[in-house]
Amino acid sequence: MSRELSFGMHAVRHLLKAAPQRVRALHLQSGRKDEPMRSLLELARAAHAPVHVVARSELDRMLPGARHQGAIAEIVAAAALDEQALMSLIESCHEAPLIVVLDGVQDPHNLGAVLRLADAAGVHAVVAPRDHAVGLTPAVRKVASGAAETVSFAQVTNLARTLTLMRERGVRTIGTTVDAQSTLYDEDLTTATALVLGGEAAGLRRLTRDRCDRLVCLPMRGAIESMNVAVTAGVCVYEAVRQRRWGQGPTP
Repeated sequence: MSRELSFGMHAVRHLLKAAPQRVRALHLQSGRKDEPMRSLLELARAAHAPVHVVARSELDRMLPGARHQGAIAEIVAAAALDEQALMSLIESCHEAPLIVVLDGVQDPHNLGAVLRLADAAGVHAVVAPRDHAVGLTPAVRKVASGAAETVSFAQVTNLARTLTLMRERGVRTIGTTVDAQSTLYDEDLTTATALVLGGEAAGLRRLTRDRCDRLVCLPMRGAIESMNVAVTAGVCVYEAVRQRRWGQGPTP
């Protein structure tokens, strides 16, 4: 484990509620007596987390350029899962696992949004490569609003190999690409499924595409050819949730 920073009112509040044992110290802006700040202080007391009330300039120095909103938490961050731990997680699932795989997503806002989505929808893990992709940075943690501490996040050295290992464990790998002939709504997502999404610029790499059991697209009726990766993830994940929640298969 390593010591890192999480910032922003929502992210810090969620941390204090969901994983108070990871909060080592709280740095709050002096002179604020509003309700959000009072709420953070109460949660910090309940978590027995040391509180340092400091000038805004000190918070700015801790995180230059960040919109910290007057709250920064020092946390002991859990390390990302490796490939072996990810396989163990898949094998130990008591229901058909639902996994989101991100192939080269580099924007921290996109990863943060996907982690928040994963927490809301009950996704079992989010997977990304170690190289040429964003990890759990302070900016990601802020956008995730605490979901970075509650969602299993794996970073792997060879994404193509990881997809092969998942397939060997009965997980269907479904890649999203604009040139696919089938749509997402043709698929049965009630079985063990990994939804594989490409990065902001290049989409799915060739080796990643080759390891997918199926390639699907989202129906696009307008002039825009593709959507933001976090939006695409939301559409795909909640189609899986819809099918699993109501016991429905693919749309006829």
